Amino acid sequence: MTNRVFDGLKVIDCASFIAGPAAATVMSDFGADVVKIEPPGAGDPYRRRAIPLPERPLNPGFILDARNKKSLALDLRSEAGRAVLYRLVRGADVFITNYPPPVRGRLKIAYDDLAPLNQRLIYASFTGYGETGPEANKPGFDATAWWARSGLMHLVRAGDEAIPARSLSGMGDHPSAMGTYGAIVTALYQRERTGKGAYVSSSLLANGLWANGCSLQAALCGDTVEVQPPRHEALSALRVHYQCRDGKWLLLSITSDEWRWEKFKGCFGSPDILDDPRFATSALRDANARELVRLLDGLFGQKDLASWRTILDEAGLIFGIVAETHDLADDEQVRAAGHLVPMSDADYLTINSPIEIRGQEKVKPRRAPAVGEHSAQVLRAAGYAESEIADLHEAGIIG
Repeated sequence: MTNRVFDGLKVIDCASFIAGPAAATVMSDFGADVVKIEPPGAGDPYRRRAIPLPERPLNPGFILDARNKKSLALDLRSEAGRAVLYRLVRGADVFITNYPPPVRGRLKIAYDDLAPLNQRLIYASFTGYGETGPEANKPGFDATAWWARSGLMHLVRAGDEAIPARSLSGMGDHPSAMGTYGAIVTALYQRERTGKGAYVSSSLLANGLWANGCSLQAALCGDTVEVQPPRHEALSALRVHYQCRDGKWLLLSITSDEWRWEKFKGCFGSPDILDDPRFATSALRDANARELVRLLDGLFGQKDLASWRTILDEAGLIFGIVAETHDLADDEQVRAAGHLVPMSDADYLTINSPIEIRGQEKVKPRRAPAVGEHSAQVLRAAGYAESEIADLHEAGIIG
């Protein structure tokens, strides 16, 4: 298919790890030509984040976030390397970096270095803690800036006595990448109207605060914000998780309408135990939530998850299965909705980017490149002669 929304758009991914590169990955899904700049030799440190297997030499996260890209191994510490980058920037539409500002200054890839080369350039800056303030130059990962600093790590635990848990790898990076993607697309729209590029930015902390927005806004309005209570102390027994007979869990999310309570009771054959006067109204059910949780534990433990899914679905009640990661590849809804897609040149699935445009067929995912795999190809496209490319390689400027 031709005429993808970003066909012909040239993106330079001069970033490492996840949040910056993942924004470029989404653009590549819609046709953008993405060149990943990484140091010669070992390349992006994210490549080595997890121990590879003989049959899979790359970190699985790198497989996801570097798909569809061309790798140019380029020594930006040298003048000759920067000259190559500057030449690419003159013909680029978007430049993405998450290098800390002091590193950008040393490498001469800050906005003020690149903007004069191309007045239509969208310069996308991603940082840990924002562009201004005493910690603007401080490096951060999603675990430290998005999860811990935003208040999420404090709140998402089962009671004040529970020890805060670490976030999962990339848990904040991938949502943050969508913020960066949105900033870039907004700037491209502005460029269509003005003809001029822009400087756009996002950060892990900004996205973490946004993710924690409901609780944070409550605090800003003077409300008391408390951590999640332990499961057995839930404020509502109909918005808590229960273990089924086979050890699987499901999460209820049933509102307090009385007709829904009647529907819910019917799921158990209306046992007398749920006709207890203590549960007669929504207010009473919340007041006696601990006892109701205990009773429902016994009821849900009588059937396997598959049976409860059928029963609750037929009743039209809202719930979710607590999926285990290894189950998702076989999840009928996940597959049918196109959330997992096959690689075009490898025998495994990958995760689709989370937006769709009707009438747009995304690029079929291609494997992540080896370090410098496309160095010569990228330079040829930029007008370099074979002799110049050979000289740059011989000098160690490109890998």
